[in-house]
Amino acid sequence: MIHALWSFQRRDSVALVLAEHAGALLLVAMSTIAGLLVSARWGNSPVVMLYLPAVLAAAVYGGLWSGLFAAVTSTLAYNFYFTVPLHTFAINQATDVVTVIVLFLVAVVSSHLAALVRRQAQLASEHASRNATIAGFARKLLSSASQAEIAKVSACQFAELFVCHAVVIGREAAELLAAAPNETTLGPSEIAAATYTLEAGQRSGRGEKRGHQIDWQFHPVISKGLAIAAVGLAREDGAPPLEPDRELLFESLLDQMALAFERTRLEIEARESAAFRVRDKLRSALLTAIGDDVKPRLKEIQMVVKGLRREGGADRSLISKLDSEIGHVERYIDHLVDLNPGSEYEPLVFDDVVIDLHSRTVHRAGARIHLTPKEFAVFAELSKHAGKVLTHAQLLRAVWGPAHQDHVDYLRVAVRALRQKLENDPANPLLIVNEPGIGYRLSS
Repeated sequence: MIHALWSFQRRDSVALVLAEHAGALLLVAMSTIAGLLVSARWGNSPVVMLYLPAVLAAAVYGGLWSGLFAAVTSTLAYNFYFTVPLHTFAINQATDVVTVIVLFLVAVVSSHLAALVRRQAQLASEHASRNATIAGFARKLLSSASQAEIAKVSACQFAELFVCHAVVIGREAAELLAAAPNETTLGPSEIAAATYTLEAGQRSGRGEKRGHQIDWQFHPVISKGLAIAAVGLAREDGAPPLEPDRELLFESLLDQMALAFERTRLEIEARESAAFRVRDKLRSALLTAIGDDVKPRLKEIQMVVKGLRREGGADRSLISKLDSEIGHVERYIDHLVDLNPGSEYEPLVFDDVVIDLHSRTVHRAGARIHLTPKEFAVFAELSKHAGKVLTHAQLLRAVWGPAHQDHVDYLRVAVRALRQKLENDPANPLLIVNEPGIGYRLSS
């Protein structure tokens, strides 16, 4: 279907050019007929001026080449019908030579000026159309509540606007988030090019230095200097997916996409932070209930047990066991009550990197570092167990859930991003240390 639309657009473009030139030829023919009528009564002198409106009209409505075509045909028509000898392209009189040359030059200059006016009007119209397209795209993204919805809306919009196949690739493990048409798939070469775009933040694929042998062209979606996604475009006929005059529109749409992704990230972080605060309130309430309600009742039970022991009427072994178990429970409660909810909110410091688990912020050398939710979760888990080796499975279960504990590539992408942001030398990491075949350890 996309190939058919592209072929139709090319045929339509050729037909439009032919129609513009045919219109220019018709205008010149009408000027010639009018000139023949005028010359029969007033001579050939006024005829020259009759061709200028035809040239101007052809340039305004058909562009520069249509105007030049009208200028050439007007000069030839005047020479053929109004200079001696008639009905030939020969010229005997010097005055007629000058007239024909002046007519041609004036027609060319007029067509050029008219074409400039037309081009300015076209640019204004294209600018208004581009703004309308961007505004419409932004409205659609505004109604999208998740990154998956944003990716789907974006892929469909790109496929429709640029008449091509479109895909959106997520940063985590180069995951295919959305495609238009839905059955679109990517091969290993395309995945490799998309991964390069995500890591380097540069274009790759068709027409680019990296991955030029594939049909797809991948563009990074940049937010705060980091590629958070990649958009791939491809045509069925193998032609470059983006025409030069449409690249500005495409880049503007990518910016809108980046804003939408950032908005959803902030909304997710806000929800997680709200849930964290609610969880903290519940825990504080439970600890208060344990300290105020449960512990006094344990004391009463202990008093009853001591009374039974003094009376000597009950089974001594049962009384001893009950007293021991009550002591264990009391110690457990003491440990819980003694937990200070604010203690774990003290920022954790690792050289020049500081993580605040409560406010969910990370600073390096005093500057705040932006981390995605998954990157923060991985770093927080490592920070809670600083100095200890956490296996791949442990980190994946804690951050992505049990269903993803075998997806080690997810973890590697997150750790690579953390090293890029937090290490002085990402190629030789000192903060997040790799334990080959086991997992990762945060240097304490």
